[in-house]
Amino acid sequence: MSLDDKFLRYDKLKPGMDHDRYDWSMLEQRPALNWPDDKPLALWINVSIEHFPLNPKGLGFKAPGNMTMPYPDLRHYSLRDYGNRVGIFRILEALERFDLTASFAINGEVARRYPYLVRRLAGRGEILAHGWNMDSVHAAGVDESTERQWINDTLAALADFCSDPIRGWLGPARSQSNRTPELLAEAGIHWCADWVNDELPYRFRTDHGPLTHLPLSLELEDRFVIGDNLHSETEYGDQLIDAADFLLAEAQALGHGRLLTMNLHPWVIGQPHRIGQLERVFAHLADRRSEMVNLGPSGLLAAVESS
Repeated sequence: MSLDDKFLRYDKLKPGMDHDRYDWSMLEQRPALNWPDDKPLALWINVSIEHFPLNPKGLGFKAPGNMTMPYPDLRHYSLRDYGNRVGIFRILEALERFDLTASFAINGEVARRYPYLVRRLAGRGEILAHGWNMDSVHAAGVDESTERQWINDTLAALADFCSDPIRGWLGPARSQSNRTPELLAEAGIHWCADWVNDELPYRFRTDHGPLTHLPLSLELEDRFVIGDNLHSETEYGDQLIDAADFLLAEAQALGHGRLLTMNLHPWVIGQPHRIGQLERVFAHLADRRSEMVNLGPSGLLAAVESS
């Protein structure tokens, strides 16, 4: 008995990923991108401020960094909490020392638990929503009403600290279900950073209008490099410096702007044995300031739209 032909047909089969969310194109085929002041390289630094519940339900899946031991997993819980009590202030000091700016992706529950911290961060850079907490991941097993509530509760909790509406989103663990883009657009989100299949922003279709995806590198993320790949702190610093030098050289050779992104976790890179490597990277970037522009997400998107 032969297999019916219908099992071999897929209406959305096309180059790139098999969906109609965006028009696929090679980076080298796109119009040349010019950053402000004709700088070849743009730098986006983001700091993720997270709350990991002590007793996670694990609905959908457990986000990386979540509790792993039987309740109460105080060892891992207190380490995550360290980032919001100690590590974040080391990152803020390093940013100030090297005259760099960052955005801050904040869980909604952090605003309820650490209002002082969120007020301080709101005065330092752009705020984007990071979901309700690190146990509220968006996945196929989560019903639509729960997803919508997480999004709306997060935006409401952060709105008390921001003069302007929040337009950006980074999902917990970069998580999305098939309907998350629709729910984000429905809630007034204009851009998100969950997909990492590119190095420059691109338009993304939803049933409630377009979103822009602003890729935030996973390969250069502190938690991923140190925690998952098990590379040393020195290797993490080396990789960021190598990426900066390569992207800058590529942009200069091709005449097409490139983007370097860094996603930092205070409970990882804010440790006393690691913060020196972040400072080493910041010093290297500061030395190349004449060839680089440090922008927040809104500035990046404005530059792309004006090119």
